[in-house]
Amino acid sequence: MPLDPFFAERLRVHRRYLIAQAVKGVRRSVGSWWGAVRAHAPDGTAGIARRATGAAQPGSAQSGSAARPGSAQPGSAARAKHRRAARAWDRAELANVGTPGPDVGIEDFELPVPGYPAVRVRVYRPADLPTPAPAVLTFFGGAFRIGGIDYPTTDAANRRRAVAASVVVVAVDYALAPEHRYPTQIEQGHAALEWLFDRADDLGLDRERVAIAGTSAGGAIAAAVTLLNRDRAGRRLRLQVLEVPVVDLTGRHIDLRATWALRIPSVIAFRELTSVARTYLPSLAAAREPLASPLRAASHAGLPPALILTAQYDPLRGNGAAYGAALRSNGVEATVVQYLGVTHDIPIFTGALAAARAWEAQVVAALRSLHDPDVNS
Repeated sequence: MPLDPFFAERLRVHRRYLIAQAVKGVRRSVGSWWGAVRAHAPDGTAGIARRATGAAQPGSAQSGSAARPGSAQPGSAARAKHRRAARAWDRAELANVGTPGPDVGIEDFELPVPGYPAVRVRVYRPADLPTPAPAVLTFFGGAFRIGGIDYPTTDAANRRRAVAASVVVVAVDYALAPEHRYPTQIEQGHAALEWLFDRADDLGLDRERVAIAGTSAGGAIAAAVTLLNRDRAGRRLRLQVLEVPVVDLTGRHIDLRATWALRIPSVIAFRELTSVARTYLPSLAAAREPLASPLRAASHAGLPPALILTAQYDPLRGNGAAYGAALRSNGVEATVVQYLGVTHDIPIFTGALAAARAWEAQVVAALRSLHDPDVNS
């Protein structure tokens, strides 16, 4: 199916962004190569250049090769600027093409995570819910490096879904990479799940009606937490809802036909996608671990039933299809639905696109199934 005309101008902007990022990457690589050449040049050439510019010698007190304790990490200012811009863009998206969230009672908690940074969770509780109420633990998207529960579109979606599905939404504000790399986010997510069950009585939640959900990178974390839960505590989860998930960071299931159809050069698209793994993982070898790439788990038996939503013009579409097949082959109920004519960020566009509203309705219907005692019992 052709791409929905809604995306035409957005696609032109996205192409320009990807090309600009690729050019910047090439320039950085050339700069690093030239710096290495100068550093290894015969004495007199590089040495004169260093003395003339006042550049620090490697290992000297001026050298920037290692940050002092308590000092900012290299690139932290640029990341902070990028995240501010991303949040401003997200705010504009909600105003222009999204749907605001209704008023909902919220409460924030900070949870300790042994061996890892504490994590904040936000509980969204609609008025007049029965007690104990069904609950869903959810993880936002953002390529592991941007996003958060305070981002306007994320907060609005949590509010809408809590009210429409009549469930308590527990949103996890996991740490961002590269400041905090895998498996930090998985351990934070598992700690939040344990806290939800341990505090269920205080929170007015029904332990027998708990789901887990995630979008994009958040889908990877949600899927990994279901594996960790199965192997550690075995808490009963009724459902997992994975939206445009990335569940294989080795890149094996990236489908570049989706980006080629958008006239985005494959090399540029692949570079952008692999940069996500390089940011999130301590090494690319870690991509083979099942908690980094849940699709690569030795077994998917015993995991909760799944609803997996993918988009036609998304290079991650193969991840969702392959994960659904892996679940089914291990006896787990899995429904995989691909929405045609749309791109990876379709969940945002509920104020402008009928397909996005249908997507939202399908997610809400899945969460409402937590009210049915006969479903997945």
